[in-house]
Amino acid sequence: MKAKIAFLHKPFDLRVEEVEVSALKDNQVLVQVGACGICGSDVECFEGKSKEGRYDIAPYTPGHEWGGRIAAVGAGVTTLKVGNKVTGDCVMACGVCRNCKDGLMPSACLNMREAGFRPDSPGGMGEYMVIEEQYVHKVPDDWSYADAAWVETFSIGYFGIWGNGGYIDASDIAIIMGCGPVGVSAVMTAKTSGAMVIVVEPLPKRQEIARRYGADYVIDPTKVDLVEEVTRLTDGRMGTVVVEATGNDKAIASLFDVAGHSGRVRLIGHSIGRKVPVEIGKTIWRTLSISGSGGTKNFAQRTIRFMSVVKKKYDFAALNTHYYQFDQIHEAFDVACKLKSDAFKVMLDFGLKD
Repeated sequence: MKAKIAFLHKPFDLRVEEVEVSALKDNQVLVQVGACGICGSDVECFEGKSKEGRYDIAPYTPGHEWGGRIAAVGAGVTTLKVGNKVTGDCVMACGVCRNCKDGLMPSACLNMREAGFRPDSPGGMGEYMVIEEQYVHKVPDDWSYADAAWVETFSIGYFGIWGNGGYIDASDIAIIMGCGPVGVSAVMTAKTSGAMVIVVEPLPKRQEIARRYGADYVIDPTKVDLVEEVTRLTDGRMGTVVVEATGNDKAIASLFDVAGHSGRVRLIGHSIGRKVPVEIGKTIWRTLSISGSGGTKNFAQRTIRFMSVVKKKYDFAALNTHYYQFDQIHEAFDVACKLKSDAFKVMLDFGLKD
């Protein structure tokens, strides 16, 4: 069977090619893609600003935020059936290497693959994709394919707070740095817990999104003194849970100024490759707990259950600011690259009907 698949060959060289879809191995499924989001990391790979996308090895198919329908299953597949609505993991651990058997995060896997970033693990920017059963998860039948494509993004914000021993409840003051797609996922997670939620965001459109999706207060750090404002809003308690979801140097540096005593600092924004000056001594005198999470671990199905509750209150469809058909993929990337402040989530629609 032939299908139209997108391949990123090098920066700004994204080609849609008609290729033969590989035959299924016993443990694989064939997914007919219904929707695929364009993530900021996809944009950075497209622009040549990130080494995460490995077109230095060979052209690869982007797209780690996808939703689709099972079109066929391998002979050994036991948990999925043709017709199931599904989504999938991004960071793909082998499960058998030393680090996997030690229970470490998927990012520690010695044979780690990433869906949508490598030629050996193609993503969802194509009419069909082949992926192993273990990385695929069913979503409710009444979800749209675009809803399913949000699972990977939401899992990062959700796991960023709850993963690796994290927690939050109604006694907490949550400070979320940044309200992009991952940040707003953390905002919804924190607000669902009952915590006071403070979002730090300079962009007006994202400030409004923060308010609509759970923020009690929104601070523009370009207009007020951040520490003074947090001190005022919290009566001096500061943040008990502080989530960094931007990767921005100033945001990272300010974490230790707005975290309260015994606060949990959760790092999920990408900043690898840069050294950021911070007053690390405050972690000592404030007894801060700091943790990072590159990807998630055993959280996809929990995320789907959590989203099923959250979706009753928050409109996920409204977060998709731009829709393009798959044959408009170049226009979609153009918008995602040039309108980064306004294009909150660019979603590719493959026209797949329920």
